[in-house]
Amino acid sequence: MTTASALLAATDLLDHESDEVRRFVAAAVPDPGVSDREKAVALFYAVRDGVFYEVYGADMSHEGLRASSVATAKTGFCLHKSILYAAATRAVGIPSRVLAGEVRNHLASDKLKDLVGGEVFLHWLNEVWLDGRWLKTTPVFNRMLCKLYGIAPLEFDGTADAVYHPYDEQGRQHMEFVGAVASFNDVEHAAVIDLMRGRHPNMFASATAVRSGGSLVDEAPTRG
Repeated sequence: MTTASALLAATDLLDHESDEVRRFVAAAVPDPGVSDREKAVALFYAVRDGVFYEVYGADMSHEGLRASSVATAKTGFCLHKSILYAAATRAVGIPSRVLAGEVRNHLASDKLKDLVGGEVFLHWLNEVWLDGRWLKTTPVFNRMLCKLYGIAPLEFDGTADAVYHPYDEQGRQHMEFVGAVASFNDVEHAAVIDLMRGRHPNMFASATAVRSGGSLVDEAPTRG
């Protein structure tokens, strides 16, 4: 049975006692007296829009996946952003963990499909404990990128799950949930890298980086 303290603990990658994460949290939640729900929501938007979503060339090193590094670099994909959100919510006393699931991305470019080996992606998100229950949150696709892809940004109000965008703004199916894969209370570097390599073996240029040579912004479809 997982104890509450384990879901609040600072860990190797969820290093919420670091100066970098503390500064990130203080900027997002300047009034520490607000409710846990308000804190979780403010941090959701700080991660969603304050950390740019990019897969190509992403730093997968031990240091690069630390929450403190993500808070400084302000770029990464769903794994990086979920690690930062888990650390930030723990920093303000909200139990949280990182989840991995599989989704089918119907709007992915051919280049991105080539990178990950198809249209089924390993997708990372969070669970936070609010008002006596677990809520799933996905502070991943920033507003600017959503606009480029014609997708309504995912919102979170702290009362219901904020998980996947089922359709884009033109009514086309965007992201379809396939199934849950794993839940992490302590996000260990070796475990997440093994999982990523097992699902997307061609994604890595080296042991510490995703292949470069692309840009999600450049691959965004032209919208009239």
